[in-house]
Amino acid sequence: MSGVFKALSDPTRRQILQLLRDQDLTAGEIAAHFVISRPAITRHLELLRSAELVTSEKRGQYMVYSINVSALQAALGDFLNYFDEAQARRPQAKAGVRGAQKEGEPG
Repeated sequence: MSGVFKALSDPTRRQILQLLRDQDLTAGEIAAHFVISRPAITRHLELLRSAELVTSEKRGQYMVYSINVSALQAALGDFLNYFDEAQARRPQAKAGVRGAQKEGEPG
């Protein structure tokens, strides 16, 4: 999950995902939307691929990139589950702190 959030932490990578949300694109088509070098775009795409947020497929001479929505949904589900679990533990932790206070102390 941390790889997904690392990938999502960069605004350029989020913009790439927005572009791929609408259609599959080649690296060159993606690069045309940015003022950074093509090698920089390639690095961003590799990071997105390693986080499994995008997939790539060789079509003729070109590598075509697609968004992997299921990986994004799974990461978001894991993220929300983490907070659900943390929230479920929270009342127990507060009760433990209150129980440790001496009588007469403000709570």
